[in-house]
Amino acid sequence: MAEDSTLITGPLYAARKKVYPQATHGTYRRIKWGLLIFALAVYYFLPFVRWHRGGGLPDQAVMVDMAHRRFYFFFIQLWPQEVYFFTGLLVIAAMALFLMNALAGRVWCGYLCPQTVWTDLFYAVERWIEGDRRDRIMKDKKGWTFQHIREVALKHFIWLMIAWWTGGAWVLYFADAPTLVKDLATFQAPFVAYLWIGILTAATYVFAGHMREQVCLYMCPWPRIQAALTDEWALNVTYRRDRGEPRMSVKKADAAHLHGQPAGDCIDCNQCVAVCPTGTDIRNGIQLGCVQCGLCIDACDNVMKEIGRPPRLIAYDTDINMARRKEGKPAIYRPVRARTILYACVIAVVGSVMLYALTHRSTALIAAQHNRNPLFVALSDGSVRNDLTVHISNKGVEPRTFALSADGLGPVKLSAVGVEPSADGKLIVNVAPDEVRDFRLSVTAPGGAMKTDNTPFTIVATDAANGETLTVGDHFFAPK
Repeated sequence: MAEDSTLITGPLYAARKKVYPQATHGTYRRIKWGLLIFALAVYYFLPFVRWHRGGGLPDQAVMVDMAHRRFYFFFIQLWPQEVYFFTGLLVIAAMALFLMNALAGRVWCGYLCPQTVWTDLFYAVERWIEGDRRDRIMKDKKGWTFQHIREVALKHFIWLMIAWWTGGAWVLYFADAPTLVKDLATFQAPFVAYLWIGILTAATYVFAGHMREQVCLYMCPWPRIQAALTDEWALNVTYRRDRGEPRMSVKKADAAHLHGQPAGDCIDCNQCVAVCPTGTDIRNGIQLGCVQCGLCIDACDNVMKEIGRPPRLIAYDTDINMARRKEGKPAIYRPVRARTILYACVIAVVGSVMLYALTHRSTALIAAQHNRNPLFVALSDGSVRNDLTVHISNKGVEPRTFALSADGLGPVKLSAVGVEPSADGKLIVNVAPDEVRDFRLSVTAPGGAMKTDNTPFTIVATDAANGETLTVGDHFFAPK
């Protein structure tokens, strides 16, 4: 063991090297700006969008009502019993992520991941205050001057304000946004609101402002997972080695061409590395640190334009096409293949099932729980009584009246405290809008009427207005 330990000459983990991403412009930078503005606008302002529902329900378009156990999304209202909708959304989200990976690699990481979006925003603030890459490197080398301290203090203040509003916007999804904003400003909001704002403010500030690419490299599991899901046909940000090698300066390349020697288009300017938010050199191939954001494509295209060479030395491509170009064959792309079809079909099937369930679901539910202690009561006149706790929920915005009956037992008597029977022996149950009506139901059968000691029956609730029926099954217990 002692001999083996002498072979370790360096640290087990490499020290972090600070990354100074340089600003660039181009197609993919514009796409990233557009998606960033759209994503942040939706996140920050969606809680203030109103949607009138009536019936005393909240008029916030998107809201998680923890107190009443509801989730509101515009015209959709979900109850805890409908958790399967959230399961379906998770399945669709997973399949969409797999589909994006099969088509264009880590496109989610490069354009839509919250870590990417907020880090990009924090970088923009940093460049606006401290300058671009060269300026920031020079200021860090010079050390702390009064001007540098002032700029860094302003930068961190703006970062904290962005992080604070990020945390504040999150809690607005759990209460009426304008009211909560007023309560927060006047220090009348509940403590839990301030607590979560503090937690999310700290998380955003640390992740987007300080950890940055470290979250993508060491904390996020997706780079490891997507490596197992990708295949040779997935488009990835690729340095076209067949065109770029051998690397040399413009003058050396011109001289090489005069002498009939090969010269690649890459002039080794390192602009692709300078603009990368994770400091990755894409010319070394696909790596864990590459988030497929496409900024290196824009930077390389700008350089190619300046030296009069064709663009897309770095592009979304595959190794298969590089090999085909070397052989003089045209590039081929296969976005439609077995795995993309499978992912798309799963999304379509799950989405269709959810849509059907959503459009055909009832706005009322019934549930019953049989009292277990005792299972039945033998009365003095020889009849047998079973007691159940019945729950009828009205998810609509209008009051509803239900006529309650029991099928499968023959002539029985139904009774419940606070519930009036009708002339035909049914119980009339009124349920207010957005309310769950709970009551104890007693089912009494004449002595000897049950042929077995365990008879299945059905509780039926019929809407007096539209005739909709709700059913729930149970068992009637009697002496053997």
